[in-house]
Amino acid sequence: MHSIAIGTSGWSYKDWDGVFYPKGASSSVYLSHYAERFGIVEVDSTYYRIPSARMVSGWTQKTPDTFRFAVKTPSVITHEKVLVDCDPERDEFLQALQPLDHKLHSILLQFGYFNKNKFANPGLFFDRLDDFLHRFPLPRQVAVEIRNKSWLCDTFFQLLKGHGVSYALTEHVWMPPVERVLDSFDCVTGDFVYLRLIGDRKGIEELSTTWDKTVIDRKARIASIVKALAGIVPQADIVVFINNHFAGHSPASCAEFVAAMEAEGIALENQK
Repeated sequence: MHSIAIGTSGWSYKDWDGVFYPKGASSSVYLSHYAERFGIVEVDSTYYRIPSARMVSGWTQKTPDTFRFAVKTPSVITHEKVLVDCDPERDEFLQALQPLDHKLHSILLQFGYFNKNKFANPGLFFDRLDDFLHRFPLPRQVAVEIRNKSWLCDTFFQLLKGHGVSYALTEHVWMPPVERVLDSFDCVTGDFVYLRLIGDRKGIEELSTTWDKTVIDRKARIASIVKALAGIVPQADIVVFINNHFAGHSPASCAEFVAAMEAEGIALENQK
């Protein structure tokens, strides 16, 4: 039986001061405190820029040996160049991650929505992704997220499976419910399944722009998602990352997710 590891998307949130972090704590100790509660985190900051090796070394030094990082690919690769002529940026990025060593769980390729002016049909994107993955250095600890719901098809999942890379399920306002995707396709395309609970960014920011408390009750959604995940736990490990935009305060959402897992009798990995 495999297990689920859970964490948040990022840790550098001042709004968590006094709620999740000790009151008045310096941001320099946020990660160390985070690692006392969780065993894994999704690094969001790398989407905006390639980190320095010094910064990555700092992450390693502030976390225990068992801690793991899932790291977003920089947007220059996924959004600006969209996988074309980006080998220098890819290599610089992978080199910067070297200090993580065994703490690197995976690398997320998160793509945005593509209109027909960008790709006239999904096959053009699939060919480009196929070429990129062929050239990606081994081991391919990679997960791929797309946000064109009509592109979820057997061809896409077979492409990922052919490279042994993982599919990143997304609970997102633009995408079909996680349960429907799991029911429609074989989503176990690699060694693990990657799940991101993002929600409706625009909708939640109409209610709150601070991330210190839950503002939307997502317990029923979480329970339904966990019940669906129970069907694939026997096949693969699962990593789950919850964004503040999912319900308002991702650590609280993680606690609700853990409670739903316990109700389903699913094992939790590396949780504090």
